[in-house]
Amino acid sequence: MKTRSVIMALCISATLAACASSGMSSAAPASVSDGVLTGANGMTLYVFDKDAAGSGKSVCNGPCATNWPPLFASDGDAASGDYSIVVRDDGKKQWAFKGKPLYYWVKDQKPGDRTGDGVNNVWRVARP
Repeated sequence: MKTRSVIMALCISATLAACASSGMSSAAPASVSDGVLTGANGMTLYVFDKDAAGSGKSVCNGPCATNWPPLFASDGDAASGDYSIVVRDDGKKQWAFKGKPLYYWVKDQKPGDRTGDGVNNVWRVARP
C-alpha cells in the first residue's frame, strides 16, 4: 500500500513537471494600459474592421501583415477567457480578443503611441 502511494506521488510529480516544461501558457497575451490593450512589449494593439469576429481567421496577410504585425501565439499557448487563437493563412498562430485578431502597427515607435487608430477608417485600438 505504501509503495503504491509513493509510485502515485512520483507519477503526479512527473506529470506536473512535464506540463511545466512543455511551455504551455494560459497567461493573458495582453494587458490594459490607459484603456487599451497592449502587448508584453507595452505597444498598443489594434483590431481590423475587416476581420469578422468569431471567424477564427485573419484577413490581414502579406503586405498588410508587414504593416500590421500580428500578435503571434506560441505552439504551447492556450486560449483562456476572452482570448482565443486563430490560425493565419501561413499556418502561424495569432492571438484574438473577443474573436478579433490582434495586431501591432509598424509606425508606432514607443509604448503609448496610438498612431494606427483610425487608419483607413478600418483600424482601431483594441479595447477591453
